[in-house]
Amino acid sequence: MLGVFSREIVTPPEELVAAGNRSPSPRTTALALLKRFIKCNLSSVSIQIGDQVNLAYSRQNESLLQPRSLGVKDDIFCLFQGMLDNLGSLRQEYGLAKSADGVMLVIEAYKALRDRAPYPPSHVIGHLAGNFAFVVFDKTTSTLFAASDRSGGVPLYWGVTADGFVAFSDDAEMLKGACGMSLASFPKGCFFSTAVGGLISYENPKNKITAIPAAEEEVWDATFKVEGTAVLAARE
Repeated sequence: MLGVFSREIVTPPEELVAAGNRSPSPRTTALALLKRFIKCNLSSVSIQIGDQVNLAYSRQNESLLQPRSLGVKDDIFCLFQGMLDNLGSLRQEYGLAKSADGVMLVIEAYKALRDRAPYPPSHVIGHLAGNFAFVVFDKTTSTLFAASDRSGGVPLYWGVTADGFVAFSDDAEMLKGACGMSLASFPKGCFFSTAVGGLISYENPKNKITAIPAAEEEVWDATFKVEGTAVLAARE
């Protein structure tokens, strides 16, 4: 899956920008990245939302235990990969039909978070059990919301393209050419939200997250750490 967002939607995290400015760090544009994704995934589905957002996914080489999907409801777009172990109980909690899948559940959870303020994001995401990663874009509020499960069972990577777009994908190789040294593993057990102002651990929401740059000889990947806990995102 692939999601790219312009600076009008999200300010690139300083840690990723700083890593991307290291030399040498060749990168390409968000448009070139999208074209490469479509070329490499002939069965892909893509959606463009204005000039600020592009979302795409494909079921090519998909794992049975980590299916990919794209859902849209009420101008909320969601890329989802993985499975929710407690999907049945969550359907009841959110009043959804038995046919509702993981991507629709995440959309409903996001709506609850958005509309029932001050409902804490850590509480909403903390209720999701299983291996998953998702990227949500709310067109109505121009909000980006991304998250990864506690164990990092579904890989999620992010970086900054040559033209300043923030890109998310489950495919590190896909992002390498576009993001260069700014490419990093998205930290497990965390969420990123433009509405609340950045990257937060949903298990330790009050703890600050810092980024440790990769060694100069490394090709990519800063390491994110929640203060007071173990390192959350190590190089793959």
